[in-house]
Amino acid sequence: SLVVNRVSAYPSAASEPQVVLYVKQYLAYLESIGTRVINGWRSYEVGTSKALQMHIFNKLGLHSPNSRVIHHAGQAVEAAEKLQFPVLVKPNVGGSGAGITLFNTRKELARSVDAGEIDLGIDRVALIQEYLKPKDDCIYRVEILNDAFLYAIRLPILEESFNYCPADGCNIERFDYCPVGGSSPGDGDSGTSGITAFEPDPEVIEKVKQAVAASGADIGGVEYLVSAADDQLYFYDINPLSNFVANATRVVGFDPVPRFVDFIIQKATA
Repeated sequence: SLVVNRVSAYPSAASEPQVVLYVKQYLAYLESIGTRVINGWRSYEVGTSKALQMHIFNKLGLHSPNSRVIHHAGQAVEAAEKLQFPVLVKPNVGGSGAGITLFNTRKELARSVDAGEIDLGIDRVALIQEYLKPKDDCIYRVEILNDAFLYAIRLPILEESFNYCPADGCNIERFDYCPVGGSSPGDGDSGTSGITAFEPDPEVIEKVKQAVAASGADIGGVEYLVSAADDQLYFYDINPLSNFVANATRVVGFDPVPRFVDFIIQKATA
């Protein structure tokens, strides 16, 4: 009577590309026969499409990095013509920084295209996106459950990595410490990972709730950064699978899993 979708929308060792593509079809089938699904087809489709995520941000009037969508590596240089370098090449289907490459100049990008080094990912679609340097060397993630704020965390970045996944299986030991304060105040307990909790402004929470609702997710997170260039918030990722921060009790002050379980029970018994 109820299916809970906990399959990662990103190809990895645990969720191989064919599984991601299969789950899309399976969720569509379940919904076609009237099965209730938590984080169903629409949320999974958004989770597997950076292009759709940018469309949602734009449609909601939320700042997001300037981006162009390509379906062939040979289109990359032309797509970047009206963008400011540095730019990122992001596979449309991807997570934990997989396949993201930074190019500082047009020449670097052209050289990589000519060498056949551009990876468009499993659906052969990618974004060419302006790289925005975070003002405080941190990115921010706000989690929503059933249209309500669950928690928020800040994560430090490393120049050589785009893996900002905060869960147990995502190499969290690589995180250093984020400065407390700046544009997103909050004292949070970083535990041992350098990930800290914070309380977003109410307007930010509302914007995140809108994005999660537009994605069709019952539970999920949205990531954003504060650009060093103009102090603006830029939203860049909708993750319709809350993978829950590691050491949650220490980092955010409670374990969010029981709240998710309560929501599942509520749905199952409705």
